[in-house]
Amino acid sequence: MKPAVFVVHTLDHGRAALAAAGGRPAILLSPPGAAGHQGVAWWLALMRALRAEFPMARLTGALDCADCAGWALAALAQGVDRIVLTGEGPAQRAVREAAEQKGAWGEGRWGNDALDLLGAPDPGRSCREFVQR
Repeated sequence: MKPAVFVVHTLDHGRAALAAAGGRPAILLSPPGAAGHQGVAWWLALMRALRAEFPMARLTGALDCADCAGWALAALAQGVDRIVLTGEGPAQRAVREAAEQKGAWGEGRWGNDALDLLGAPDPGRSCREFVQR
């Protein structure tokens, strides 16, 4: 079963996504560049809270590190499930290899297959409709 992918900005977004996913696998993707803007600790705390509230959820958290290999390495060292990293330089390639060895390489931003909840007036409804498609 293909996971549903949601871009979450808040705890309430994560709750709405996991409730809508039910038993289906879900990837919660951070906003672009969140590793630097909100921080790795914020992402890990968000994932911990959601896992505590939804212990049966089939959840993978993917932290977007933009093109910053340093943020990505910090995320890997602190135990983030998956990282998303852009760029093609030597540092990005080295981080990608390290992430692949840990099974933590994200598949990119998942394009149009992801629901971004930013500005959604009713995140729960948006998530339910997205999962039903």
